[in-house]
Amino acid sequence: MSSRRSEALAFSLVTGINHAMARLVDIWDSMGIMEEQRVERMETVKKHIEGLLNDMITEEEALRHRIRANIITFQKQLDTLCLEMSMDPYKMEEGLTVLQIEKNLRLRVEVLTKEKGERLKELHRLQQQDKELCVELCVTPYYIPTGSMPSRTQLQELREHIQTLSEEKKSRAKVFSGLREDIRKLMEEMGHEPETSLEKESVGHDEDIFLLTHENIKALKLLLSQMEVKKESLTNTLAELKERSMCLWNRLDALEQNCSVFQESVQGTLSDQITQWQGEVDRLTDLQKTRLGDVIEKVRQELVTFWDKCNLGREQREPFNAHFCDNNFTEELLALHDAALLKVKNYYDQVKPLLEALQRWEKYWALFQDFEKKANDPNRFSNRGGALLKEAKEKVKVQKMLPKLEEELKKGVEAWEKDQGSAFLVQGRRVMTYISSQWEEYKQQRDKEKSERAALQTSKKGEITTPFKTPTKRAHGGINGPTPNKIRKKTPSQVTRVRSANTFISVPSSKPPLSQVQMQKIRPLESSSSQRTPLLECNSTERKQPVDISYLDFTSALSKKSSDAVFNSTAKDPVF
Repeated sequence: MSSRRSEALAFSLVTGINHAMARLVDIWDSMGIMEEQRVERMETVKKHIEGLLNDMITEEEALRHRIRANIITFQKQLDTLCLEMSMDPYKMEEGLTVLQIEKNLRLRVEVLTKEKGERLKELHRLQQQDKELCVELCVTPYYIPTGSMPSRTQLQELREHIQTLSEEKKSRAKVFSGLREDIRKLMEEMGHEPETSLEKESVGHDEDIFLLTHENIKALKLLLSQMEVKKESLTNTLAELKERSMCLWNRLDALEQNCSVFQESVQGTLSDQITQWQGEVDRLTDLQKTRLGDVIEKVRQELVTFWDKCNLGREQREPFNAHFCDNNFTEELLALHDAALLKVKNYYDQVKPLLEALQRWEKYWALFQDFEKKANDPNRFSNRGGALLKEAKEKVKVQKMLPKLEEELKKGVEAWEKDQGSAFLVQGRRVMTYISSQWEEYKQQRDKEKSERAALQTSKKGEITTPFKTPTKRAHGGINGPTPNKIRKKTPSQVTRVRSANTFISVPSSKPPLSQVQMQKIRPLESSSSQRTPLLECNSTERKQPVDISYLDFTSALSKKSSDAVFNSTAKDPVF
């Protein structure tokens, strides 16, 4: 369509020139211009038209050369920009005219040039932020070569780097503020005035005074730990002064109301409280000097109390007897008593777990002895309502706990002695020796009671008394008589049998003498007891050195040596 329009324009141009020349000829004819002049005039017109066309052709040629030059220039610029901006080379579409190529290249160069400027501007802004953050955090900035054009990837990484640093700055700022606040509170609680430059800067209100570096954080953490140690020291000092004041109040019989009033009046920081309590201790100490006699007597009472708590024997108390009996009351004597009291208190704190374990053992040991006494009481069988069953369960529990507690106590004492490098004594004896002595005393008491019962039974031979009969349970249905399965069998000489239907009724013919029944019961006891060896003679026949004997050894010896004797009164006789 465009080619047709251009052809039409060219044809109209030729036609227009022809018409113009025809009119010029008509004018010339009318004017009577001769042929020679007419030719001259026509040559002038021709030159004029050719000159105009030549000028136009020259201008268009120049334009064509300029466009081609621009294409070359834009192509070079575009290649340079793509290289600088780390972009792929620009690919031109095929089939484009020179003007289209020039236009596309020019527009692409403009776009990349604008993008280049924006990148440089953003790079400058991001590098400024990165520099500030790196200075505050004391870290290395993100590296981009100076004078180079950053790629899109580098800019994105720089943004992420700045974002990471910003988050790190917030985190460190939070840590800094927390540390400074804790340090400030500790100083306020202690009443401590900042001395060093670091302490002054820590409690200051200028938030930007510290660079948020790891070294500064470590310095603040170290300062905080020092403040905590100092506070702990002041707290311990205050506690010691309070304890000392309480002790002096008790020794001097101070009124409870006065003590309460003073405690309520103590206020302020730790340093202020320590000053006030120190003043009270000094006042009480001066008052104590005027009443040394009464004070020393009270210390002695307290000392005896702790000696008893620690189960110290006579040999352990002996070194202090000279001071304990000294009636020349002086400050030096009071100091010796205070030192001895402090020493025994510290010892009590160290062995308190062992003493508690020993108390638990003594508790179950007392229960064991109580159950053994009840076992020899015949009246206990008259107790109904499940008391015997409950007693049996408790006895089993005690029998299980005694060896367990002994083993636990033994391990605890061994560990303590290994750690302290000294022996743990109870009333001047080793713990297991003390426990063995308790078992030995118990065994001797049992042997003594058996001997007394044997002598009593021997003295009663020949006397006829009504033998004790263990009560039996009432048979089902309310019959008071013994059930067929539990009828005690008698010898043919002692019973007369009466048969009625399918039932045998046994009727005692006569009661045996008490001595005979008693002798039948005593003989197996005597035979079994004569076979037993004392508990402490299991390992040695001489008692030069104490032998450690536990409840487990004791019960195993009893069970082994009593297997040939029958102690249960409910055992069945042979059936005839």
